[in-house]
Amino acid sequence: MVSAELRKLLGLPTAWIGIVLGTLLAPVIVLLNAPYVRDLIAAGTDTSDLGLQDLGIGLIGPMVLGVVVISSEYTSTGPDAPRARQLTTTLAAMPDRLRLLTAKSVALVVVAAAQAAVTAAATLTLTHVLHPHVPVPAPARIAAAVLYWTLIALLSFAITLITRNGIVPLTFLIINSTVVSVSYLLTKVTDLAAYLPDIVGPQMFLTTADFPVRIAPLTAGLVMTAWIAALLTIGAILFHRRDP
Repeated sequence: MVSAELRKLLGLPTAWIGIVLGTLLAPVIVLLNAPYVRDLIAAGTDTSDLGLQDLGIGLIGPMVLGVVVISSEYTSTGPDAPRARQLTTTLAAMPDRLRLLTAKSVALVVVAAAQAAVTAAATLTLTHVLHPHVPVPAPARIAAAVLYWTLIALLSFAITLITRNGIVPLTFLIINSTVVSVSYLLTKVTDLAAYLPDIVGPQMFLTTADFPVRIAPLTAGLVMTAWIAALLTIGAILFHRRDP
């Protein structure tokens, strides 16, 4: 079942857009920012997060993957039957909805984690080549960044599962991560907003960023995981009760 969902995910053109964009954007940013970063290094700026911070732009990749893995099930199967959706066929082949969601989640985790590992390796290697005197981050921090990348994919998956719509969640997630962060604005109102997923998650591996509330990496990971578990549970309940 997992292999079937893996093939289905990798057969989606939109998924490959997410894979290509997510993998290439961070290394490209490293190249473009190289002169500016050299000036920062010369000025004595703390470079502890160099390379890891650049991974943020690549989060578009797992966001796209998390959305399309479930939103594709709600697309029309063709112009001859505009109300018929892929999900009807999928459930006919696999009536056990919990097993279906589990298979989709595992397939998503495999692809997102692989993408994260490749992107992190390429980004950090390129960073080290361009700035050889900057130390490579500890393996634990790199692993935490890969984990965060994977959790973002599951977050996107959960939100899409709840809304049954791919456009709205993807638009919000991309704008929130690249243009203006609603979560960050909320931290200006209350410190509790620091525990929202996109604020607390990066604290798993970043050390120099200006966070409104400093949270230990392990605690940040547990909070992020709790968010994902809660949203996936809500999504699974709704998916089980709703009509196809």
